[in-house]
Amino acid sequence: MSVPIARCTLLTVVCEASLEDDLVADLGTLGATGYTITDARGSGAHGVRDAAWPPGANIRVEVLCDGRTAEAIAHHLEERYYADYAMVLFTSDVGVLRPRKFAP
Repeated sequence: MSVPIARCTLLTVVCEASLEDDLVADLGTLGATGYTITDARGSGAHGVRDAAWPPGANIRVEVLCDGRTAEAIAHHLEERYYADYAMVLFTSDVGVLRPRKFAP
């Protein structure tokens, strides 16, 4: 038996951990039906971020949604946070099983 795979957009946000509560509220308001948050470490424009020290910690937020929702979230985050916080957003087209779980 073959399980159909539906196309979906994966929106990934890597940002300062201090934004977690605000981001969670924003995601719900903007139509995300769920999200996954993990600690993130790395190096980039803001130097090494090791996640071990709370003021320097980063998180990675992943949202599976349709393209329109991903664009709305990305636009809102850019407008609200880009000027004052370390944040990067990227999207990927992915295939998902059980696509009804990710529909608004």
